[in-house]
Amino acid sequence: MLKIADQQFSSRLLLGTGKYPSFEIQKEAVRVSESEILTFAVRRMNIFEESQPNFLEQLDLSRYTLLPNTAGAKTAEEAVRIAKLAKASGLCDMIKVEVIGCDRSLLPDPVETLKASEALLEEGFIVLPYTSDDVVLAKKLQELGVHAIMPGASPIGSGQGIINPLNLSFIIEQAEVPVIVDAGIGSPKDAAYAMELGADGVLLNTAVAGAKDPVKMALAMKLAVESGRLGYLAGRIPEKDYGIASSPEEGMLTT
Repeated sequence: MLKIADQQFSSRLLLGTGKYPSFEIQKEAVRVSESEILTFAVRRMNIFEESQPNFLEQLDLSRYTLLPNTAGAKTAEEAVRIAKLAKASGLCDMIKVEVIGCDRSLLPDPVETLKASEALLEEGFIVLPYTSDDVVLAKKLQELGVHAIMPGASPIGSGQGIINPLNLSFIIEQAEVPVIVDAGIGSPKDAAYAMELGADGVLLNTAVAGAKDPVKMALAMKLAVESGRLGYLAGRIPEKDYGIASSPEEGMLTT
């Protein structure tokens, strides 16, 4: 089970809800993914306007935990304000902290992320900060008391997959809270690789929503996360420089 704060989840795939071609495709992709945690940008939803279309109305919300995020925030103050708006709407006490520091790369601002996380922890939120693959930053966020670390595999929406597996491995190795790889996942192989490295979960959106067939890709990602987790638990063989016969040489017939 994936445990975040006092909550437990069977699925280790967290799914974003933006940019789908239609509500119908979005709903079916969510269903086949079997994801239990759905994330969305608070600033992109009219959560108080009943006349506006809302994907939340398409789902049985009793089956999901909602993870609002602070996408669009450029400062800690903005992120805290967005988080409080989400909480006031009754959505969830869990928040993905996202404070962007570079408009071109969409990489997070480490200083403002730390400040926002600290403030939201004091407010009683379950805090999941989105970060770069900075090993020291991940450690400092844990020292603050965040409930999970969410390092990006590569820039948001880039589909480049895991570009720095070494840093991710360091983050996972030192982690005392769940590590959920977030951003940049492009294909099922990326999701499986993240889980094989020992990540506790994967969060993705564009890789599914932007696929030619989002529903099939959602299923593929579900299977990839499960496969990668099983591979990690099974323990892979060590890599070697030279070939080794797969059959024992002892007892072979001689000619």
